Amino acid sequence: MKRTISAMVGKGSVTHNSRIFTTENVDSERTHLNIDYCNEPIRKVYHEMFDEALKQYNDKQKRKDRKIPDYYKHIESGKQEKLFHEIIFQIGNKDDMSATGEHAELARAILDEYYQGFQERNPYLRVFSAHLHMDEATPHIHIDFVPFTTGSKRGLETRVSLKQAMLNMGFKGEGKSDNELNRWILSEKKILAQIMERHGIEWEQKGTHEQHLSVLDYKKWTIVNKVDK
Repeated sequence: MKRTISAMVGKGSVTHNSRIFTTENVDSERTHLNIDYCNEPIRKVYHEMFDEALKQYNDKQKRKDRKIPDYYKHIESGKQEKLFHEIIFQIGNKDDMSATGEHAELARAILDEYYQGFQERNPYLRVFSAHLHMDEATPHIHIDFVPFTTGSKRGLETRVSLKQAMLNMGFKGEGKSDNELNRWILSEKKILAQIMERHGIEWEQKGTHEQHLSVLDYKKWTIVNKVDK
């Protein structure tokens, strides 16, 4: 059996992922089959991660206008970094790996196994929200994380940085299309493919980084595009 692997950088809607609100493509009768791994308030996570570094930074500033009163708002209003990032993984599509088909539980088991090692495998990506969905067209998993780096000589000693987080984990890009993030995503696909292989599924590679999403899933991911506060 061969199946594709879809990886998509999501827009991030924690309230939808946790089913606080739903869209039309969600079958609420199957929502109980979902797996909610974690759902921490992102502001609380920011306090835990950055308050100490923020205090150290502010204590060094002689000019009041250089101090940062709220690091969350500082990142939110800035243009260099996002508050958090989301990655979505899916095996197959609605035709060959449907959430109501014969392979649904297999997909669920594989995605669950994949997630179990995610945080340990990616120590510079602080996961605060993760959900495996079985109540849509195809089983898939949303993982939301804050990328960070430590020991920084610029700004806060511990600060938000996607590029540095990727570099810290050994992913160095060679250009715009072959950047750190794309190299990391490919590495994660390979991890997922290894798990699939142990379950008797071969990775059907399309030869590109294009996403092969079901129509319903694509519709949802383009509609649900707000960042929750």
